[in-house]
Amino acid sequence: MPQRHDEIAEVYARSLYDLAHAAGGLDKVSEVHDELQQIVEMGRSNDNLHEFFGSPIIGKTSRQEAMKKIFDGRISDLVLRFLLVTNDKGRLGHLEHIAGALDSMIQDAHGRIEVDVFTVGGDGADSALLETVASRVKASTGKDAVLHQYADPSMIGGIKLLIGDKLYDGSVATRLRRLKEEVLGRGAAGVRAESARFLDNSNS
Repeated sequence: MPQRHDEIAEVYARSLYDLAHAAGGLDKVSEVHDELQQIVEMGRSNDNLHEFFGSPIIGKTSRQEAMKKIFDGRISDLVLRFLLVTNDKGRLGHLEHIAGALDSMIQDAHGRIEVDVFTVGGDGADSALLETVASRVKASTGKDAVLHQYADPSMIGGIKLLIGDKLYDGSVATRLRRLKEEVLGRGAAGVRAESARFLDNSNS
């Protein structure tokens, strides 16, 4: 599922981006991201590693030594140093969000923008609809849309787009809710107006 990156993740991702870019440009940044993403995937698929990253019981020094044994020679020195710093600052729990924020920065550097598309069927979204979304995103942002499809059965129908931190909700469920609120709002206003007229007539 899509994730909104917190401010801490953005700060750490920017630091890693700058270090990698200085070491080898955008290609190096992409390599570093791939390494970081592989570590995140390892944590997702391995409960022991996931607990190792996030457990408050394990001291920073013990975790640091263990990380050196696990990753030394298997990942680049830059990524290993970054992991050790992240551990020292107690931010390993943000690793997944850092990887996501770094990916967004890479896309931005390539003139692309990630767009999360929510429909009832998810991956089964109509190709014409996706083309329309991509063209409108291009027109409004000047960037090529990288579309990620997700299913949301609660929508009933329609579409929702998540672009950065902005949600554009065109789902049927939301339209019905707004219609209900509008009808109820008008009803309440009508009752207030009728009460006001009654009071005016009573005072005359």
